[in-house]
Amino acid sequence: MANTLELYYESAYLKEFDATVISCSKGGDGSFFVCLDKTAFFPEQGGQSCDKGVLIDDSGQEYAVDHVSIKDGVITHVLKSALLEGSLIHGVIDFEHRFSNMQQHTGEHIFSGIVNRRFGYDNVGFHLSDNEVTMDYNGQLTDAQVAEVELSVNKAIWANVEVICSFPSDEELNAIDYRSKKELTGAIRIVTIPGYDVCACCAPHVLRTGEIGLLKVVKAQNYKGGTRVSILCGRRALSYISLEHDIIDELVRIFTTSHDNIISSVDKLQSDLQDCKGQMVNLQNRLLDYELKEIDEDLANVFLVKETSTDLNVLRKTVNQLALSHTGFCGAFAGDEKNGYRYIIASGTEGRDCKMLQKVLSEEFGARGGGNSPMIQGSLCGVDIKAVIKRCQEF
Repeated sequence: MANTLELYYESAYLKEFDATVISCSKGGDGSFFVCLDKTAFFPEQGGQSCDKGVLIDDSGQEYAVDHVSIKDGVITHVLKSALLEGSLIHGVIDFEHRFSNMQQHTGEHIFSGIVNRRFGYDNVGFHLSDNEVTMDYNGQLTDAQVAEVELSVNKAIWANVEVICSFPSDEELNAIDYRSKKELTGAIRIVTIPGYDVCACCAPHVLRTGEIGLLKVVKAQNYKGGTRVSILCGRRALSYISLEHDIIDELVRIFTTSHDNIISSVDKLQSDLQDCKGQMVNLQNRLLDYELKEIDEDLANVFLVKETSTDLNVLRKTVNQLALSHTGFCGAFAGDEKNGYRYIIASGTEGRDCKMLQKVLSEEFGARGGGNSPMIQGSLCGVDIKAVIKRCQEF
């Protein structure tokens, strides 16, 4: 089968085209694989997701393009319905989606080019989907260095530099120092952003850097000994920043404070919360002392049900104290029917095996947990706690 003519190399801004269906075959999942003599649909490759859009037959019926792939130069369009071989079709690209990908990819080139020139790190991984853009570098970047690169990229955007895409001859290519993630053969396309980057790339790009609009780093983290950086460009970056701004505005309203005092307000809330938790634990311990005094010491097995908010350390203290004065199993369940229960069970003075009780709880009530002979702990969901305690009392 002849290679598909790739119209997106003639112009990344081509939104519509006419072509002939050269083959249509049915896939195993009921979809249809359509190949055209030429296409403006960019296929999934090089870490970038494919274009979206529709193919329209001569009757005006539209066929959504679910996916586009390339193999050995032949581009396949995946549709839900068949097209007649030899028929003429009209293709329409979802240009908003295409242009967004162009913004992201050109922004990534500038970012990676600056990282390579300043720090000598290579981009060894790239992923561009509808939701995220990530780059993996084979060296560690500090937060300050990432911020420095981010500012430099935006300065390159504001400079509105021309983006040059070309297929140099072998002789010309030998004289070019360009970035590439792997060894390439055949016609190699070079994307040059003067002063910032020269890189082998198959994807559509904007004509000038100003069309990127804005680049925002949304995350940077250590990854496989290097650094993974996540970015957003253009409208995606604006949407991200707008959402963060709305969140901050809501926090300002909740705390009745100003934007510059949000962090101190949250810090104070956390401090107050820790104080409240400390006071609650103290009160729970005092209440526990009173509660334990009311329990008949002649009981062999003792099981208590506590509030969901009961601190785990208080729960453990409860069963430890009960185990000192009762012969059987001593346990405490904290929770409610809706949210489930956490539990800790200890062996009393006779030294019974708690692991046997854990087995019963797991097999009969679906409990998840573990431990050893002296003590077990775990959780239960969707149970009648009275039935659980009754079974424990029988054991």
